[in-house]
Amino acid sequence: MPAVPADPNVLHPMPEQPRVVLLRPLVTSPLIEVGEYSYYDDPDDPTAFETRNVLYHYGPEKLVIGKYCALGEGVRFIMNGANHRMDGPSTFPFPIMGGDWAEHFDLITGLPGRGDTVVGNDVWFGYRTMVMPGVRIGHGAIVASGAVVVDDVPDYGVVGGNPAKLLRRRYADEDIARLLAVAWWDWPAEHISEHVRTIMSGSVDALEAAAPGSI
Repeated sequence: MPAVPADPNVLHPMPEQPRVVLLRPLVTSPLIEVGEYSYYDDPDDPTAFETRNVLYHYGPEKLVIGKYCALGEGVRFIMNGANHRMDGPSTFPFPIMGGDWAEHFDLITGLPGRGDTVVGNDVWFGYRTMVMPGVRIGHGAIVASGAVVVDDVPDYGVVGGNPAKLLRRRYADEDIARLLAVAWWDWPAEHISEHVRTIMSGSVDALEAAAPGSI
């Protein structure tokens, strides 16, 4: 009997749990890209992810989230639009208040940014984590609950704290290289369906053996 993968285009993959939404069919902003099966969990209103969880997103920088990412309740991505001038006596953005102050709008446009915020595949974000602008989070990383991520996170790194620090690596360097090479998240969904148990609980050896085209 052929494998039947889950549908990546259903907004609520668990109909009995409306707090869980798949992000790819939800987002509408051209500045947000999300891979298949990445989800957000929130008992309040997960469908408001673009406005409540991606903040100060005035562009042009993008938020890119890979496939198979798990975002816990309250995850926030702070984008470059939150930036203020810091090269003068005051950081207050006077021009946005209007009146004559608006004549000085050039003082708050074109501020330096850190570029796109990029999240790899198979990343797990704990409860109420915060990601600052321009951060890059590697494949297979784990961001602990309450962490404030201000710097890049390596592949299969586990980070926590404020500011977040690398606590450990999930695998040795040689195994991380093998995991990146096998890139199970790029396998056809039907093939993933046949090897879910290996992906979730198998060894690196077993995962390599299960890869499409392996003998």
